[in-house]
Amino acid sequence: MDASHFERLANMYHAAPINRLYGNRLTVSEGAAEIVWDVRADFFHAVSALHGSAYFKLLDDAAFFAANSVVPDTFVLTASFHVHFLRPVTGGAVRAEGALVSEGRHLLVAEASLFDADGHEVALGSGTFSRSAIPLTPSIGYA
Repeated sequence: MDASHFERLANMYHAAPINRLYGNRLTVSEGAAEIVWDVRADFFHAVSALHGSAYFKLLDDAAFFAANSVVPDTFVLTASFHVHFLRPVTGGAVRAEGALVSEGRHLLVAEASLFDADGHEVALGSGTFSRSAIPLTPSIGYA
């Protein structure tokens, strides 16, 4: 796969409004993706730990881009995603690592793990992703 594809995927990710809100950083390589994010208290639930929606987002995004890294022409869509929460996160940076597990004609399977600042795995997830008819173009930030 062409390295420029990975760079354009990262550009598309960083251009999305929600990622400007989070301020996270994505790197993509063939069959893999990594997201680093500095946890902020405004993403905490009532007992001062990171809300599960943030875990989901980081895991889904890492797995998604691991899957889309091998699809050079179209956007993939999350068909299903399952999360296991292992530990609370109360601050510091977190890192999500995604890896492609299986690539079929229409569906791709990818997994992701989320690690806290001390390197402890705090969550893991797995998803199924579908190739879509949406082309990867500059109009969606793929530039």
